[in-house]
Amino acid sequence: MPLNEFSLIEHYFSAIGQADGVMLGVGDDGALLDIPAGQHLVVSVDTLVAGVHFPPDAAPDDIARRALRVNLSDLAAMGATPRWFTLALTLPGADMDWLKAFSRALAVDAEQFGCALVGGDTTAGPLTISIQVMGLVPRGRALTRVGARAGDYVFVTGTLGEGAAALQLFDPSVELAGSVRERLKERFYQPMPRLREGLALRGLASAALDVSDGLLADLGHIAEQSALGADLELSALPVAPWLKKLADAGTVQDWVLSGGDDYELCFTVPAENLAAIDGMIVGGELIATCIGRMTPNTGIRCINGNGMSVQVEQTGYRHF
Repeated sequence: MPLNEFSLIEHYFSAIGQADGVMLGVGDDGALLDIPAGQHLVVSVDTLVAGVHFPPDAAPDDIARRALRVNLSDLAAMGATPRWFTLALTLPGADMDWLKAFSRALAVDAEQFGCALVGGDTTAGPLTISIQVMGLVPRGRALTRVGARAGDYVFVTGTLGEGAAALQLFDPSVELAGSVRERLKERFYQPMPRLREGLALRGLASAALDVSDGLLADLGHIAEQSALGADLELSALPVAPWLKKLADAGTVQDWVLSGGDDYELCFTVPAENLAAIDGMIVGGELIATCIGRMTPNTGIRCINGNGMSVQVEQTGYRHF
Protein backbone atom coordinates (compact mmCIF):
# COMPACT_ATOMS: atom_id res chain seq x y z
CA MET A 1 0.00 0.00 0.00
CA PRO A 2 1.59 3.34 -1.05
CA LEU A 3 2.23 5.92 1.61
CA ASN A 4 0.24 9.15 1.51
CA GLU A 5 1.66 12.46 2.72
CA PHE A 6 0.70 11.95 6.36
CA SER A 7 1.83 8.34 6.65
CA LEU A 8 5.07 9.23 4.86
CA ILE A 9 5.84 11.95 7.40
CA GLU A 10 4.87 9.71 10.31
CA HIS A 11 6.88 6.76 9.04
CA TYR A 12 10.12 8.51 8.10
CA PHE A 13 10.34 11.80 9.97
CA SER A 14 8.33 11.86 13.21
CA ALA A 15 11.17 10.48 15.37
CA ILE A 16 13.43 13.42 14.39
CA GLY A 17 11.07 15.80 16.21
CA GLN A 18 11.58 14.58 19.78
CA ALA A 19 13.34 17.28 21.81
CA ASP A 20 12.96 19.71 24.68
CA GLY A 21 11.01 22.84 23.94
CA VAL A 22 8.65 21.15 21.47
CA MET A 23 5.18 21.41 22.97
CA LEU A 24 3.55 20.25 19.74
CA GLY A 25 5.51 19.16 16.69
CA VAL A 26 5.20 17.01 13.57
CA GLY A 27 1.66 15.88 12.81
CA ASP A 28 -0.43 18.97 13.57
CA ASP A 29 -1.25 22.10 11.58
CA GLY A 30 1.61 23.95 13.24
CA ALA A 31 4.31 23.60 15.85
CA LEU A 32 4.14 24.98 19.39
CA LEU A 33 7.59 25.90 20.66
CA ASP A 34 8.64 27.06 24.10
CA ILE A 35 10.91 30.12 23.76
CA PRO A 36 12.79 30.67 27.04
CA ALA A 37 12.63 34.09 28.67
CA GLY A 38 15.53 36.34 27.72
CA GLN A 39 16.09 34.65 24.37
CA HIS A 40 15.51 35.81 20.80
CA LEU A 41 14.38 33.39 18.11
CA VAL A 42 16.62 33.38 15.03
CA VAL A 43 15.00 32.05 11.84
CA SER A 44 16.54 31.35 8.43
CA VAL A 45 15.48 29.38 5.36
CA ASP A 46 17.21 28.06 2.25
CA THR A 47 16.01 26.03 -0.72
CA LEU A 48 18.12 23.49 -2.60
CA VAL A 49 17.06 22.37 -6.08
CA ALA A 50 18.37 19.30 -7.90
CA GLY A 51 20.49 20.31 -10.88
CA VAL A 52 21.07 23.78 -9.44
CA HIS A 53 22.50 23.28 -5.95
CA PHE A 54 23.49 19.60 -6.22
CA PRO A 55 23.67 16.99 -8.99
CA PRO A 56 20.35 15.30 -9.85
CA ASP A 57 21.91 11.88 -9.17
CA ALA A 58 23.37 12.79 -5.78
CA ALA A 59 22.91 10.20 -3.03
CA PRO A 60 19.98 10.96 -0.69
CA ASP A 61 22.13 10.86 2.46
CA ASP A 62 24.52 13.40 0.91
CA ILE A 63 21.60 15.68 -0.01
CA ALA A 64 20.18 15.51 3.51
CA ARG A 65 23.46 16.48 5.16
CA ARG A 66 24.14 19.38 2.80
CA ALA A 67 20.58 20.72 3.05
CA LEU A 68 20.60 20.94 6.84
CA ARG A 69 24.19 22.09 7.28
CA VAL A 70 24.11 25.03 4.86
CA ASN A 71 21.06 26.30 6.73
CA LEU A 72 22.69 25.86 10.13
CA SER A 73 25.60 27.96 8.85
CA ASP A 74 23.26 30.97 8.90
CA LEU A 75 22.56 30.37 12.59
CA ALA A 76 26.30 30.11 13.24
CA ALA A 77 26.81 33.49 11.57
CA MET A 78 24.36 35.04 14.04
CA GLY A 79 25.82 33.39 17.12
CA ALA A 80 22.69 31.28 17.65
CA THR A 81 22.25 27.80 19.11
CA PRO A 82 20.20 25.49 16.83
CA ARG A 83 16.96 24.15 18.29
CA TRP A 84 14.39 23.32 15.62
CA PHE A 85 13.80 23.08 11.88
CA THR A 86 11.04 22.47 9.34
CA LEU A 87 11.32 20.54 6.09
CA ALA A 88 9.43 21.02 2.82
CA LEU A 89 10.25 18.11 0.54
CA THR A 90 9.25 18.01 -3.12
CA LEU A 91 9.76 14.57 -4.66
CA PRO A 92 9.30 13.21 -8.18
CA GLY A 93 8.04 9.97 -6.60
CA ALA A 94 7.79 8.15 -3.28
CA ASP A 95 10.94 6.01 -3.49
CA MET A 96 11.03 4.14 -0.18
CA ASP A 97 14.77 3.40 -0.32
CA TRP A 98 15.53 7.05 -1.10
CA LEU A 99 13.35 8.27 1.76
CA LYS A 100 14.90 5.82 4.21
CA ALA A 101 18.45 6.92 3.38
CA PHE A 102 17.51 10.62 3.37
CA SER A 103 15.64 10.51 6.69
CA ARG A 104 18.32 8.47 8.44
CA ALA A 105 21.09 10.88 7.44
CA LEU A 106 18.90 13.84 8.40
CA ALA A 107 18.24 12.28 11.81
CA VAL A 108 21.96 11.74 12.45
CA ASP A 109 22.82 15.35 11.64
CA ALA A 110 19.82 16.71 13.53
CA GLU A 111 20.99 14.88 16.65
CA GLN A 112 24.62 15.95 16.13
CA PHE A 113 23.70 19.63 15.89
CA GLY A 114 20.95 19.57 18.50
CA CYS A 115 17.92 20.50 16.42
CA ALA A 116 14.55 18.78 16.12
CA LEU A 117 12.18 18.56 13.16
CA VAL A 118 8.94 20.28 14.16
CA GLY A 119 6.95 20.44 10.93
CA GLY A 120 6.97 20.42 7.18
CA ASP A 121 5.27 19.42 3.99
CA THR A 122 5.67 16.96 1.12
CA THR A 123 4.47 17.34 -2.44
CA ALA A 124 5.10 15.89 -5.89
CA GLY A 125 7.42 17.61 -8.35
CA PRO A 126 11.10 18.08 -9.25
CA LEU A 127 13.40 17.22 -6.35
CA THR A 128 13.58 20.27 -4.07
CA ILE A 129 14.43 20.59 -0.37
CA SER A 130 13.50 23.67 1.64
CA ILE A 131 14.65 23.80 5.25
CA GLN A 132 13.84 26.51 7.76
CA VAL A 133 16.09 26.49 10.82
CA MET A 134 15.37 28.12 14.15
CA GLY A 135 17.80 28.89 16.94
CA LEU A 136 18.09 30.85 20.14
CA VAL A 137 20.41 33.68 21.11
CA PRO A 138 20.38 35.78 24.30
CA ARG A 139 18.68 39.13 23.84
CA GLY A 140 21.05 41.76 22.52
CA ARG A 141 23.82 39.23 21.81
CA ALA A 142 23.15 38.24 18.20
CA LEU A 143 25.85 38.73 15.59
CA THR A 144 24.68 40.67 12.53
CA ARG A 145 26.10 42.11 9.32
CA VAL A 146 25.68 45.61 10.72
CA GLY A 147 28.11 47.15 13.20
CA ALA A 148 31.57 47.15 11.66
CA ARG A 149 33.61 50.33 12.12
CA ALA A 150 36.52 51.78 10.20
CA GLY A 151 39.73 50.28 11.54
CA ASP A 152 38.12 47.00 12.62
CA TYR A 153 40.15 43.91 11.77
CA VAL A 154 38.70 41.42 9.28
CA PHE A 155 38.98 37.71 10.09
CA VAL A 156 37.85 34.48 8.48
CA THR A 157 37.61 31.04 10.08
CA GLY A 158 39.15 27.90 8.61
CA THR A 159 40.38 27.80 5.02
CA LEU A 160 38.81 29.06 1.80
CA GLY A 161 38.34 27.83 -1.76
CA GLU A 162 37.49 24.19 -1.15
CA GLY A 163 33.77 24.65 -1.69
CA ALA A 164 34.31 26.06 -5.17
CA ALA A 165 37.03 23.52 -5.96
CA ALA A 166 34.55 20.76 -5.15
CA LEU A 167 32.66 21.59 -8.35
CA GLN A 168 35.47 19.73 -10.12
CA LEU A 169 33.90 16.55 -8.77
CA PHE A 170 31.15 16.98 -11.33
CA ASP A 171 33.39 17.75 -14.31
CA PRO A 172 34.13 14.46 -16.12
CA SER A 173 37.14 16.02 -17.87
CA VAL A 174 38.95 16.59 -14.53
CA GLU A 175 40.96 13.72 -13.11
CA LEU A 176 41.35 13.69 -9.34
CA ALA A 177 43.24 11.39 -7.00
CA GLY A 178 40.98 9.27 -4.82
CA SER A 179 41.97 11.02 -1.59
CA VAL A 180 41.39 14.46 -3.10
CA ARG A 181 38.04 13.37 -4.51
CA GLU A 182 36.90 12.16 -1.07
CA ARG A 183 38.08 15.35 0.61
CA LEU A 184 36.24 17.56 -1.87
CA LYS A 185 33.12 15.42 -1.66
CA GLU A 186 33.09 15.76 2.11
CA ARG A 187 33.57 19.52 1.87
CA PHE A 188 30.68 19.85 -0.61
CA TYR A 189 28.15 17.53 1.04
CA GLN A 190 29.19 17.89 4.67
CA PRO A 191 30.25 21.51 5.24
CA MET A 192 30.77 22.11 8.95
CA PRO A 193 28.61 24.97 10.24
CA ARG A 194 30.81 27.06 12.54
CA LEU A 195 28.36 27.03 15.43
CA ARG A 196 30.95 26.84 18.21
CA GLU A 197 32.86 29.73 16.65
CA GLY A 198 29.70 31.81 16.36
CA LEU A 199 29.01 31.40 20.07
CA ALA A 200 32.60 32.34 20.93
CA LEU A 201 32.38 35.54 18.88
CA ARG A 202 29.34 36.95 20.71
CA GLY A 203 30.36 40.17 22.40
CA LEU A 204 33.68 40.29 20.52
CA ALA A 205 32.86 40.59 16.81
CA SER A 206 31.29 43.81 15.57
CA ALA A 207 29.79 42.13 12.48
CA ALA A 208 29.69 38.64 10.98
CA LEU A 209 28.23 36.49 8.21
CA ASP A 210 28.94 33.14 6.61
CA VAL A 211 30.91 32.87 3.37
CA SER A 212 28.39 31.32 1.01
CA ASP A 213 28.52 33.63 -2.04
CA GLY A 214 32.29 34.19 -2.09
CA LEU A 215 34.60 36.19 0.18
CA LEU A 216 34.57 39.36 -1.95
CA ALA A 217 30.80 39.38 -2.21
CA ASP A 218 30.17 38.52 1.43
CA LEU A 219 32.72 40.93 2.88
CA GLY A 220 31.11 43.45 0.55
CA HIS A 221 27.80 42.85 2.34
CA ILE A 222 29.36 43.73 5.70
CA ALA A 223 30.99 46.83 4.20
CA GLU A 224 27.79 47.97 2.50
CA GLN A 225 25.69 47.53 5.64
CA SER A 226 28.05 49.85 7.55
CA ALA A 227 28.79 52.26 4.66
CA LEU A 228 32.47 51.24 4.73
CA GLY A 229 35.06 49.54 2.59
CA ALA A 230 37.83 47.06 3.32
CA ASP A 231 41.45 46.39 2.45
CA LEU A 232 41.95 42.68 1.85
CA GLU A 233 45.49 41.25 2.11
CA LEU A 234 45.76 38.60 -0.61
CA SER A 235 48.88 37.05 0.93
CA ALA A 236 47.04 36.46 4.22
CA LEU A 237 44.15 34.45 2.79
CA PRO A 238 44.05 30.98 4.39
CA VAL A 239 44.36 28.24 1.76
CA ALA A 240 45.01 24.58 2.49
CA PRO A 241 48.37 23.43 1.02
CA TRP A 242 46.73 20.49 -0.76
CA LEU A 243 44.30 22.84 -2.51
CA LYS A 244 47.15 24.86 -4.05
CA LYS A 245 48.26 21.73 -5.90
CA LEU A 246 44.96 21.28 -7.73
CA ALA A 247 45.22 24.24 -10.10
CA ASP A 248 47.27 27.27 -11.11
CA ALA A 249 47.54 30.21 -8.70
CA GLY A 250 44.99 32.31 -10.58
CA THR A 251 42.34 29.61 -10.47
CA VAL A 252 42.93 28.95 -6.77
CA GLN A 253 42.67 32.68 -6.05
CA ASP A 254 39.36 32.77 -7.91
CA TRP A 255 38.06 29.84 -5.82
CA VAL A 256 39.12 31.63 -2.63
CA LEU A 257 37.82 35.10 -3.44
CA SER A 258 34.73 34.43 -5.52
CA GLY A 259 33.90 30.74 -5.50
CA GLY A 260 31.61 30.63 -2.47
CA ASP A 261 30.18 27.54 -0.78
CA ASP A 262 32.84 27.63 1.96
CA TYR A 263 30.46 28.24 4.88
CA GLU A 264 33.24 29.71 6.99
CA LEU A 265 32.58 32.81 9.09
CA CYS A 266 33.85 36.22 8.03
CA PHE A 267 33.80 38.67 10.92
CA THR A 268 35.14 42.03 12.03
CA VAL A 269 36.80 42.79 15.36
CA PRO A 270 37.32 46.19 17.01
CA ALA A 271 40.85 46.96 18.19
CA GLU A 272 39.78 46.71 21.83
CA ASN A 273 38.74 43.07 21.34
CA LEU A 274 41.73 42.01 19.25
CA ALA A 275 43.70 40.64 22.21
CA ALA A 276 40.79 38.40 23.21
CA ILE A 277 40.50 37.00 19.67
CA ASP A 278 44.27 36.48 19.42
CA GLY A 279 44.18 34.71 22.78
CA MET A 280 41.54 32.27 21.56
CA ILE A 281 43.52 31.61 18.38
CA VAL A 282 46.76 30.98 20.29
CA GLY A 283 44.92 28.78 22.78
CA GLY A 284 43.40 26.67 20.02
CA GLU A 285 39.83 27.73 20.85
CA LEU A 286 39.39 29.46 17.48
CA ILE A 287 40.88 28.71 14.08
CA ALA A 288 40.83 32.04 12.29
CA THR A 289 43.07 34.32 10.24
CA CYS A 290 43.24 38.11 10.08
CA ILE A 291 42.92 39.02 6.39
CA GLY A 292 42.47 42.79 6.38
CA ARG A 293 40.86 45.86 7.90
CA MET A 294 37.72 47.92 7.39
CA THR A 295 38.25 51.35 5.84
CA PRO A 296 36.23 54.57 5.72
CA ASN A 297 36.34 54.52 1.90
CA THR A 298 33.73 52.32 0.26
CA GLY A 299 34.66 49.34 -1.91
CA ILE A 300 36.84 46.28 -1.37
CA ARG A 301 40.52 46.77 -2.27
CA CYS A 302 42.70 43.69 -2.82
CA ILE A 303 46.28 44.34 -1.67
CA ASN A 304 49.14 42.19 -3.01
CA GLY A 305 52.34 41.19 -1.22
CA ASN A 306 54.01 44.45 -2.26
CA GLY A 307 51.32 46.56 -0.65
CA MET A 308 49.83 47.54 -4.01
CA SER A 309 46.14 47.55 -4.82
CA VAL A 310 45.36 45.09 -7.63
CA GLN A 311 42.30 44.53 -9.76
CA VAL A 312 40.59 41.19 -9.15
CA GLU A 313 37.71 39.94 -11.25
CA GLN A 314 34.72 39.13 -9.09
CA THR A 315 32.84 36.19 -10.56
CA GLY A 316 30.65 35.41 -7.54
CA TYR A 317 28.86 32.19 -6.67
CA ARG A 318 28.22 29.79 -9.53
CA HIS A 319 25.41 27.27 -9.26
CA PHE A 320 26.10 23.64 -10.02
